[in-house]
Amino acid sequence: MHAKTLPWYREPWPWLLMSGPALVIVAGAITIWIAVATSDGLVSDDYYKQGLAINQTLDRGVLAARHGYRAELRFDAGRREVVLTLAAAADAPRPELLRLRVVHPTRAGRDALVLLRHSADGIYRGVAPELAAGRWLLVLEDADAVWRIDGELRHPAQVGTMLAANRR
Repeated sequence: MHAKTLPWYREPWPWLLMSGPALVIVAGAITIWIAVATSDGLVSDDYYKQGLAINQTLDRGVLAARHGYRAELRFDAGRREVVLTLAAAADAPRPELLRLRVVHPTRAGRDALVLLRHSADGIYRGVAPELAAGRWLLVLEDADAVWRIDGELRHPAQVGTMLAANRR
């Protein structure tokens, strides 16, 4: 009896056995590409300096609390405008320019800086940044970074939020 034999490349078993290592090579190449093409926004280059500066940041919050700074912030998506109402103690200075940092908790590349100009008594306006859905941290400070107040926004569920001094 003479059995009919096929060449090796016509048998399914060699291909099945080679598919596992081939998939591992493809997955490894994709992983290397992702690691090289994207940055890790969680790691800071100057983490030591940031750690040393935390006391200065806390002091700025105490100064804002002493002046009684509180703010109500509203995002007007239709007009792409940020409207901020700043309340303060009677003797507290009202700057002409405020800086609002809109910070994504995990992706530093999505952070935005909004300059707010004084338009009326306690009212400041600026151009709204493009925000993705999710949680955003808000930091409001004067142009000289003497004081600061913080808040949080859940976009798009919230249109506005309150910012207040952190009294740690």
